[in-house]
Amino acid sequence: MIAVALPLTPDGDQAREWAQDELAQEIYRVTEPTPFDRFARAVGEFVMDLFSGELPPAFGPWLASIVVLVVVAIIVVAVLIWGRPRSITRSRASAHLFGHEEGRSAAELRRDADAAASTGDWDEAIVLRFRALARDLEERTLLDPAPGTTVHGFAHAAAELFPDAGPALHRAADAFDDVRYLRRHGSAAIYRDLVELDTRLTRATAEAVSA
Repeated sequence: MIAVALPLTPDGDQAREWAQDELAQEIYRVTEPTPFDRFARAVGEFVMDLFSGELPPAFGPWLASIVVLVVVAIIVVAVLIWGRPRSITRSRASAHLFGHEEGRSAAELRRDADAAASTGDWDEAIVLRFRALARDLEERTLLDPAPGTTVHGFAHAAAELFPDAGPALHRAADAFDDVRYLRRHGSAAIYRDLVELDTRLTRATAEAVSA
C-alpha cells in the first residue's frame, strides 16, 4: 500500500510562524524600503499636505515657527537691500554743502570760521559760519539740504522752522552770496550778526521749533 502525503492544514499560530519564516527570506528583505526611503516619503507627504491644507494638528506650532522665521528673514533682507543704499545716499549728500565738498562738522566749521575772523578774513569767516549753521541743523536732523540746494533755498526752509529768525536767515544768505559770488567784502559787523544767529539757532530745541 502506497502512503500518500496529505496536505496539512495549519492552525493559526503555525500559519503565522510559516508566514514570518517566508518573509524573512532574502528576496523579501531586498524590497523593503531603506531608512532614507522612509524619510524621503515622509518629506514628500509633508509637502503634499502643506499645499493641500491637510497637515496634522501636531505640525501647527512647528509650521507657525517656520512662517515666523521666514517673515523675519524677509524683513532682514529687505532692510539690507533697501536700507543700505539710502544711508549711503544720505552720507554722500552730507558731503556736499551749497555746491562745495564739505566734510567738516558744525563744530569744526565754527572753529575755522573763528580762526579766519581772528585774522580779519571776514569773507572766509562769513562763508564758513553760514556753512556751520547749516551743518548744525543737518546734524540735528532738523533739515537735510539736498545736493544743489542754494543758500537762499536753505534759508527759506530754515525760516519755516524758525519763523522769528526768518529775516536774519535771509540776510545771512545775502551776505554769503555777496562774499562768495558777487565779490563784495564782508565785515566784522556782518560776521557778528551771523554768529549771533548761529548761536540762537543752536540753542533752540526741537520742542521749541515744533511749537
